[in-house]
Amino acid sequence: MANFTLEDVKNLRERLGTGMVDTKNALVEADGDIEKAVEILRLKGAKGNAKRADRSTAEGLVAAVDNGDGTATLIELACETDFVAKGDKFVGLADRVLAAVAAARAETVEAALAAPAEGKTVGTVIDEEAAILGEKVELRRIRLVKGENFSIYLHKTSKDLPPQVGVVLGYAGADAETARSVAQHISFANPEYLTREDVPADAVEKERAIVEQISREEGKPEAALPKIIEGRLGAYFKQVALLEQDYAKDNKLSVGKVLADAGLTVSDFARFKVGA
Repeated sequence: MANFTLEDVKNLRERLGTGMVDTKNALVEADGDIEKAVEILRLKGAKGNAKRADRSTAEGLVAAVDNGDGTATLIELACETDFVAKGDKFVGLADRVLAAVAAARAETVEAALAAPAEGKTVGTVIDEEAAILGEKVELRRIRLVKGENFSIYLHKTSKDLPPQVGVVLGYAGADAETARSVAQHISFANPEYLTREDVPADAVEKERAIVEQISREEGKPEAALPKIIEGRLGAYFKQVALLEQDYAKDNKLSVGKVLADAGLTVSDFARFKVGA
């Protein structure tokens, strides 16, 4: 008979979150050796990871931290179901991943996965926990934001789930309250760029061609077309550039005006929404 107790089964299940039958079978195979049973369970889970490789990961969470050196890190950790996303083990995994990625000051997913974590790499830690959770888990995105100060806003779209929208705003200035309000605005308005000058030239030209075609099809006078096109391009910039957008709390003001009045200068920002 294998040398283990029901207490061993209970402790191992709590440690790994595995099912009763799988846990008992692993302990039997390991002849009661807890660490060997852990290896067996993880190996079996790892085989399952390969089968799950093509599955969709539409759930998960966002997390962020001020690194204290003029940078902040934002990550999106994805999984398959909201059941796993709201579990303590997944949330705990996100905390561990964020800490390791932030410590490495990683700027790409590839660098983040290769970052050291718990004597392994972040990628290995994620794979091992995915094997235990029984779902595909992936570090989908990371962003290293730079600035003198940071406002971090994490928004829950459901009270039962961890944060689904995350914003990190890097800025110079002393008005933390206004900075937080602008971070909240970003979570809602989803700007793609900071200023209109940051919008790539090819994106501007593509939009210009579209609004010109629309204006011509509407039968606008040829002489009026340049002014009409520039006006519609202005509306485009108000959609995609943060400083051009109407402020969510007062649409009579632009975000740029609100920041200027508060003595704030935005250096950088990032926004992630789970699954988007």
